[in-house]
Amino acid sequence: MRGRDEDTGEFLGPSRSQNRREALEVLALGEKLVSLTEAQLAKLPVPESLLPHIRECKRITANIAHKRQLAFLAKQMRREDDEVLERIRDALDESGDAARREIAAMHRVEAWRERLLEGGDAALAQLLDEYPTADRQQLRQLVRNTLEERKRNKPPRSFRELYRALRDLLLGGAVADADEPGGDDAEDGFET
Repeated sequence: MRGRDEDTGEFLGPSRSQNRREALEVLALGEKLVSLTEAQLAKLPVPESLLPHIRECKRITANIAHKRQLAFLAKQMRREDDEVLERIRDALDESGDAARREIAAMHRVEAWRERLLEGGDAALAQLLDEYPTADRQQLRQLVRNTLEERKRNKPPRSFRELYRALRDLLLGGAVADADEPGGDDAEDGFET
C-alpha cells in the first residue's frame, strides 16, 4: 500500500509519523485502562480478549517489565477494530456521548423524584400515565416515607429507594448501581 501515486506523485497510505502518533494514542488509552479499577473496567465495552492483558499489566509493578507489558497490551489493542477503540474512548471520555446520555438520564430520574415529592398525587398520576407498568402503591409509599424522613431529619434511606425505583422504571436499570461511581448516592447529595 505504501509507495507513490503514479499520477500525482503523492504518497499512498499513512506516513510513519502518523502511524507512530496512532500507536502512541493507543498506548495512552492502554495506560488509562490499566489505571482503572475492576468495577470501572466492567462498565466499559472492553473486549474479553483484552482483559487478561490489562490484569497482567496491573499485576506487574517493576518499571521496565510494566512498560514492556503495557507495550504488549497496546499491540493487542491495535489488533482490534477502530470502532471498538472509539467506543472505549467515548465511554472513558467525560464529555462523550455515552456519558452525556447517562447524565441526562440521571437528571430525568431526579426531576421525577422531585416532582413526586412536591406534586403529590397529581405528579404520581402523570407518572402513571407515562409509565403504566409502574407500581402505584410502592411509589406512593416511598414518597410518603421520604417526606416523613425529611420532616424528622432522618437519614435519606427512602429518598434513595425512591430514586432506585424511578431509575428502574424509567431506564430499566440501565444506569450504574449505587455502589459504583456516579450512582444514585452521588446525585442525592447525601453520604452514607
